[in-house]
Amino acid sequence: MYNPFSLTGKTILVTGASSGIGKAIAIECSKMGASVIITGRNEERLNQTFELLEGSNHNKIVCDLFSEESINELSEHLSSLNGIVHAAGIVKNLPFQFVSSKEIKKIFDINFFAPILLSHLLVKGKKITKGASIVFISSISGPITAVTGNSMYSASKGAVTAMAKSMAVDLAPKKVRVNCILPGMIETPLIHAGEITQEQLDDHMKLYPLKRFGKPEEIAYAAIYFLSDVSAWTTGANLIIDGGFTLL
Repeated sequence: MYNPFSLTGKTILVTGASSGIGKAIAIECSKMGASVIITGRNEERLNQTFELLEGSNHNKIVCDLFSEESINELSEHLSSLNGIVHAAGIVKNLPFQFVSSKEIKKIFDINFFAPILLSHLLVKGKKITKGASIVFISSISGPITAVTGNSMYSASKGAVTAMAKSMAVDLAPKKVRVNCILPGMIETPLIHAGEITQEQLDDHMKLYPLKRFGKPEEIAYAAIYFLSDVSAWTTGANLIIDGGFTLL
């Protein structure tokens, strides 16, 4: 059956695949026929994701993106990638007057420096094929909106979104596309990690015209669009998926 979104014959790397959006992207990519390489810090949860991948010819690599050495080792194990989804990320809610250089560095190490460094190593090592697609999971927070106590996270997402645009221009001669997905609030373990109370989440949900948060799979479908040949003429784009939040 004809399917323009097919990923058959493509090898896709997904970071942060042990939970949340990264996990959903890895699973959905496998359903679309891709050979998926998943990475994450937690080996047990990474194994759980691996067991849910459909098909064969997949691989898993434990990698701590806080460590530049680990990122270098990861890049050495990779070759001939047709797509990358940078889904690993962390959040830390602190009012601006309480932020510190330590906390800012921690957020930026994972949300900005790790995906940029890894992409650089793979491009420089010629491990990304012609026609490949790099996808960053950014956020509406930072590039578009602002939320109380979220300045560090917003800054990291604003930075990666800006970098992606320039990467799209620089890598276009190599026929490598670079795009960002900007989700609103997504139902993942990250939002229930204790930083935000359930009451706050319920109040925030009311601000969405569709009256719910997004599902990880809904972000995965967008990633598949960018990874597939359907988006062959799309680069430097920011795709907002937020249930209408930024309309108001």
